[in-house]
Amino acid sequence: MMESCNCIEPQWPADELLMKYQYISDFFIALAYFSIPLELIYFVKKSAVFPYRWVLVQFGAFIVLCGATHLINLWTFTMHSRTVAVVMTTAKVLTAVVSCATALMLVHIIPDLLSVKTRELFLKNKAAELDREMGLIRTQEETGRHVRMLTHEIRSTLDRHTILKTTLVELGRTLALEECALWMPTRSGLELQLSYTLRQQQNPVGYTVPIHLPEINKVLGRNCAVKIPPNSPVARIRPLAGKYIPGEVVAVRVPLLHLSNFQINDWPELSTKRYALMVLMLPSDSARQWHVHELELVEVVADQVAVALSHAAILEESMRARDLLMEQNVALDLARREAETAIRARNDFLAVMNHEMRTPMHAIIALSSLLQETELTPEQRLMVETIMKSSNLLATLINDVLDLSRLEDGSFQLNIATFNLHAVFREVLNLIKPVASVKKLLITLNLAPDLPEYAVGDEKRLMQVILNVVGNAVKFSKEGGISITAFVAKAEYLRDARTPEFFPVPSDNHFYIRVQVKDSGSGINPQDIPKLFTKFVHNQSLATRNSGGSGLGLAICKRFVSLMDGHIWIESEGLGKGCTATFIVRLGIPEKLNESKFPVLPKVPSNHNQANFSGLKVLVMDDNGVSRAVTKGLLLHLGCDVTTVSSGDELLHVVSQEHKVVLLDVCSPGIDSYEVAVQIHRLYSKHHERPLLVALTGSTDKLTKENCMRVGMDGVLQKPVSLDKMRNVLSELLEHGL
Repeated sequence: MMESCNCIEPQWPADELLMKYQYISDFFIALAYFSIPLELIYFVKKSAVFPYRWVLVQFGAFIVLCGATHLINLWTFTMHSRTVAVVMTTAKVLTAVVSCATALMLVHIIPDLLSVKTRELFLKNKAAELDREMGLIRTQEETGRHVRMLTHEIRSTLDRHTILKTTLVELGRTLALEECALWMPTRSGLELQLSYTLRQQQNPVGYTVPIHLPEINKVLGRNCAVKIPPNSPVARIRPLAGKYIPGEVVAVRVPLLHLSNFQINDWPELSTKRYALMVLMLPSDSARQWHVHELELVEVVADQVAVALSHAAILEESMRARDLLMEQNVALDLARREAETAIRARNDFLAVMNHEMRTPMHAIIALSSLLQETELTPEQRLMVETIMKSSNLLATLINDVLDLSRLEDGSFQLNIATFNLHAVFREVLNLIKPVASVKKLLITLNLAPDLPEYAVGDEKRLMQVILNVVGNAVKFSKEGGISITAFVAKAEYLRDARTPEFFPVPSDNHFYIRVQVKDSGSGINPQDIPKLFTKFVHNQSLATRNSGGSGLGLAICKRFVSLMDGHIWIESEGLGKGCTATFIVRLGIPEKLNESKFPVLPKVPSNHNQANFSGLKVLVMDDNGVSRAVTKGLLLHLGCDVTTVSSGDELLHVVSQEHKVVLLDVCSPGIDSYEVAVQIHRLYSKHHERPLLVALTGSTDKLTKENCMRVGMDGVLQKPVSLDKMRNVLSELLEHGL
């Protein structure tokens, strides 16, 4: 029966499995198709020089469409016969395998295609890029070489004009600039002045622009090169002519040394941080632009110029300071030599005047003392005594002037030796008592029990200070009394609020003696007390106006006390209430009490008034006839047998063993009295045969006494000499020398 005929082959029983394989195959075919265009896109992107991009685009579109077809088949499957299904399945499987293999193969061959197919273009591009890089490197090397050369040029000099001119020339040559200029700040700091240009003959310098322009502030505010408009005032450094298209312009700041009150010729005086401005212009009518490496070069050069200018400024300042110092040193040296010459001239003048003034003073005092020994009327005796007092005052004034001169020029030195401290006070008392008794003044001396009997110091200057202070007390007192108190100042009493500048330093080998002289005299205004220690100043109060004096005594005392590491001051409650003078000096404690002293004449009259010198042979050498006659008169009045000579040669011919005393004037011009003394020592080698040698001098300095001692003289007699003084000298010499 027809119903039982089965003309169509039955479907493959495993159709569901085949359908699943086809489904999976279509999926992978579509995936492979879609991946291939992505790989081609990557290839095109990496191979920028590939010449057939449109072919790749078309091929990619074809593959995408094929992939889409297979993707659509996933939803268009129908039932087929077993044979068709097997064939379709086989084909799709093969297509899937081939498609996947192609896709995977492209992943491996794309790098080969990039390196093989485009090798020539790739190498050309690489060569061009390498050429550009090598050109840049060469340019940078050339720039660095120019920088080093420029740095060497500007560092090889410290002249700022040379530095700036060299900088502009080298920059113009290195960068092929049309113009290069430097603007310097003016003294006011409100303007920039065109100071240097590359082509100075064409572009005269000197004109200014305000410093607060916007483009200038922009450049000064940044630490790098800045492009500025060609029409900027600082960029218009060339006159416009015809169709002129200016090149690009850059400007960079140049830091200047931070200076204060510093001025050298036309160098700006800077008190705050300021900058110069360097402007550089490329050639006009060209398309050239500034490159980065060129701007870096400009910045480096600007820094180097700043350093070089700083060094130049320091050098110029040091040279100016050196020249100024040399001028000052020359002036100081000239002033020093002039001062030394003036001091020597003054000292020579004082030395000559000392000798020349003491010679007539010697005659006046000697003759006046001889007159006092004669019979005189009361009126005549009063006149002679007045002459003596005036002469003694004049002699004191001469001594004070000489002392003050040596104190002021620093040549004065204390004569340190061991002396009897108690004897100094007793000596002062003996000298003052006769004057005080005339004014009916009571003088009391109080020496503390702990005051050492012997001390080390300058006996003469200490006595001079005490005598001056006590003498002032007597001079300015009309009634009442004067008390002199001396004691060792304890450490707790050395410092006084009234004398803050006095800093005593106690030690085991020294002590401080405090001497206080209190009087009931006219007193002093407290405001006048500071003036008392000024030279040539007198107390002008009514009570003391006629007291006399040179105004040097206290001034010299203050200097003597200072040399003895002490201090002196005066206190008074006012006029009519008296005053108290106090001084503290530093004295040494002697190690031995038997130190010998150079014999000099005694300072006070002693009990030699009745001494008899009858027949005593004395030889006098003095070049001055008046002085020689006066000295002879004094000696004749004392009963001496006197021989006088005027030269050393004459003395050496006359001197004999019969002469017991020889008086030598050591300041006679043209006569070397020291050599005469040496010759006498050679003539009489035995001491008992040699006459006693006494120097007769008007000098008061220590050197004269030392020279006398050095040549073996036995004493020094200082002019002027009175009759009592001569008598005491001869008595002391005969007691110690015979």
